[in-house]
Amino acid sequence: MPPMTEPTRIERPLIPTLRRFLPYLWPADAPMLRLRIVVALLLVLASKLVQVYGAPFALQGAIDGMGAGDRSATTLILLLVIGYAAARFGSVVFDNLRNAVFERVGQEATRRLAAAVFRHLHRLSLRFHLERRTGAVTKVVERGTKSIDTMLYFLLFNIAPTVLELGLVLGIFWTKFGPGLVVGTVVMVAAYIVFTRIVTDWRAALRARMNDLDTGAVAHAVDSLLNFETVKYFGAEEREAKRYDEGIAAYANAAVISENSLAWLNIGQALITNLMMAGGMALVVWGWSEGRYTAGNVVLVSTLLSQLFRPLDLLGMVYRTIRQGVIDMGAMFDLIDTPSEVVDAPGASPLVVGAGHVRFEDVRFGYDDGQPILKGIDLDIPAGHTLAVVGPSGAGKSTLARLMYRFYDLTGGRITIDGQDIAGVTQDSLRAAIGIVPQDTVLFNDTIGYNIAYGREGAGQDEIERAARGASIAEFIERQPLGYETRVGERGLKLSGGEKQRVAIARTLLKNPPILILDEATSALDSRTEAEIQATLEDIGRGRSTIVIAHRLSTVVDADEIVVLEAGRVVERGSHAALLRQDGLYAEMWNRQAQEREEGALAAE
Repeated sequence: MPPMTEPTRIERPLIPTLRRFLPYLWPADAPMLRLRIVVALLLVLASKLVQVYGAPFALQGAIDGMGAGDRSATTLILLLVIGYAAARFGSVVFDNLRNAVFERVGQEATRRLAAAVFRHLHRLSLRFHLERRTGAVTKVVERGTKSIDTMLYFLLFNIAPTVLELGLVLGIFWTKFGPGLVVGTVVMVAAYIVFTRIVTDWRAALRARMNDLDTGAVAHAVDSLLNFETVKYFGAEEREAKRYDEGIAAYANAAVISENSLAWLNIGQALITNLMMAGGMALVVWGWSEGRYTAGNVVLVSTLLSQLFRPLDLLGMVYRTIRQGVIDMGAMFDLIDTPSEVVDAPGASPLVVGAGHVRFEDVRFGYDDGQPILKGIDLDIPAGHTLAVVGPSGAGKSTLARLMYRFYDLTGGRITIDGQDIAGVTQDSLRAAIGIVPQDTVLFNDTIGYNIAYGREGAGQDEIERAARGASIAEFIERQPLGYETRVGERGLKLSGGEKQRVAIARTLLKNPPILILDEATSALDSRTEAEIQATLEDIGRGRSTIVIAHRLSTVVDADEIVVLEAGRVVERGSHAALLRQDGLYAEMWNRQAQEREEGALAAE
């Protein structure tokens, strides 16, 4: 089986991506961060001036003084040597002060962009999250945010200072050695940049492929570990290990090719820079032989070119880093650019819930075009009443809950709460008015107390404990050595199915919504646990408009109205007794489940 990979990302052009990145570097609402950038740039300027005009000329003066053979100038020569060392030290001081001043800017840019991406991910539709691997998405965000600080550093403190230093060095070469050395230096730098860009673009394609394979392998590993129990059920450990090994083997092969290409890049860069060093010094030596230059001039050229080569030697890495950063940030910007499928209507107002009267009026919906799931559903749940929705699998029962929360927009019809179309109210106010106890409760890998408190931000400990008592889980929690600080494990796997459902009930109680949805809340539980949970659910449903989506009909016999769905349409409705008298689909399902219960009881005996 081939390793699973994410689709190759579309690379963004360098300049547009950097232009989009600039608001995070120069935030309009943070003047102190802007001031830090200005101070850091001034420190860069000071460092370069000292490097170009301080150290090299001091060293040239010392060499020329010693070459003259005048012992009386020893004190001056010593001062020049000390000045040379002081200039080198000053450059280091300026560079480190620059880093200290700028650090806050880099961290803030990272924080702002990461927070913007995270918020946007939560604004995206349920469809997006069902179609994308969580591990792959988090890997894209991780790479994108990590690239920010590095790109900021290299753009401001390597490329810009290198351009400044090149200009200063060319000015010195022009005034002291003539146009020949200037032309040679410009040609060398241009050749270096062109060579570096060509080879690095080639390597970037290799790197992008390597990242795709890495993302696919990590995404599969996360998916496999999240489904740990399923893997165990089917004895598929070796199958999963083989599949993962194929993924990381493909990644390893791509990584080898990418790293080998780096050797060719380094060799080519070294050849260009050392040819320039040899040519520049040879030119000055020739001039010395004609009496036009001094020995100190050779040292000056050597020092200036060596200082210029240091950032140029890093240019390959800088360009590679920026190019890779553009790829990683481009993938993250693709996430930001993903449009939200469900958005608030212009001028949407908050939902005002009075009695909590819910209506579905000719509701039509399909997850994909041409494949309708709901075909003209009409439901009426008066305030404080309970409506049960039953039917065979695939009839569209759970879709009703997703539409109530407006995870998707309707294809046709409308849903109203107290006469207000939910498409015209804000999503936040709509979801604040609804509570749900789902079939499969997924908990955060945190404490029991945290998971209950998630129902309402800012809830106090007394309220959390009251909700736990209402969900009949307080005694269980108090028996734990850490009480409410007991951790529940990944997705709540340390708790049983019944315990997880009670935590879900407790946080719904804490939320205290006027409208309640029970989406097959007990179908995954054994009969005894189901009976205990069902009694709790009936208690919390009193006085609320409740929609019960059920598979086991025995759990809905007391509902005010029962609606039977089949193939996306309402085929029957009425009370339990009335539906049995109709002897239709509901009666057939009831009789079949009654027979299954009898057979189960006989088997247990």
